[in-house]
Amino acid sequence: MKRVVVCSGGPSKEVVDFKQLPFHAAETVFIGADRGALWLLNEGILPDEAIGDFDSLTQEEQNFMKQKIQKVTELQMEKDETDTHIAILTALAYKPDEVIVTGVTGGRLDHYEAALHDICRFQLENPTITFTIQNNQNIIQFLPSGTHAIKFDDHYKYVSFFSFGERVEQMALQGFLYDVEDEFINVGNAKFTSNELKDQIGTISFTAGICLMIRSSD
Repeated sequence: MKRVVVCSGGPSKEVVDFKQLPFHAAETVFIGADRGALWLLNEGILPDEAIGDFDSLTQEEQNFMKQKIQKVTELQMEKDETDTHIAILTALAYKPDEVIVTGVTGGRLDHYEAALHDICRFQLENPTITFTIQNNQNIIQFLPSGTHAIKFDDHYKYVSFFSFGERVEQMALQGFLYDVEDEFINVGNAKFTSNELKDQIGTISFTAGICLMIRSSD
């Protein structure tokens, strides 16, 4: 499996612990978006690319980054898309099976909201690629209509489901502590928060809508 990890410039404490991620270095591409390039370097990870306007970096930090990273793409400060969005577009050029975005939770809520909508859009447009937002306590993923298998994870044991912009229709959960049949989730409904898997693999299926799944730990 080929993964691309996009590390953005949100608070460093919101960057996932890379030791949690099940990957081999040879299979993983790292892209630093703006200050996220420094977060990767601080973790001892040499990014394959750095992308951004780098307005959050001092000149000294920029010089350090450019000395370490071979491919640096400097963007205009005035642009329609965020640095993270452009970094994800770059990630797609590597033809990955999975894209993990970190460093976008916490800090500025407008950047977090932009990342949520970006990931939703990219997931719907690229159904064969798995897109997630991760920090040390949560994994966020968007599910299109259909049937999805969910593997048990002892670290992220709580599983919550919400509608995202569209009502989720005819939802069924199997393999959970609280299974349901023919349910729906309206926008603003928090009824399906903090469920847990009881089997090694559970399933969620629904016929219409977009489901926001959040897997969390204490």
